[in-house]
Amino acid sequence: VAGMAAPTMEERKACWGARDEFWQCLDRHGDEAAECEKLRRAFEARCPQQWVKHFDKRRDFLKYKKKLETEGYHPPEAAGKS
Repeated sequence: VAGMAAPTMEERKACWGARDEFWQCLDRHGDEAAECEKLRRAFEARCPQQWVKHFDKRRDFLKYKKKLETEGYHPPEAAGKS
C-alpha cells in the first residue's frame, strides 16, 4: 500500500482475508507454527504496516481475554509482597 493513502475496499478485503487465513493457521498449529510463515508474509504484504501491528496486538488481547474468561484472573505471585 503506497504512502499514507487509505486502502481501497479491495485492498482492505485482501488484508483482512490474509489476516484471517494467518490467524486460522495459528489457531490450528499453535502461535509459533513454522507452517504459518508463508501466510504471515502474505498478511504483511497485503496490509499496511500499522495494521499489521494493530492486528498483532489485537490477537494478543483476544487470547488474553479468552484466557481470563476460561481460567479467571490470577494475580502475579509477586503482587503485594515487598
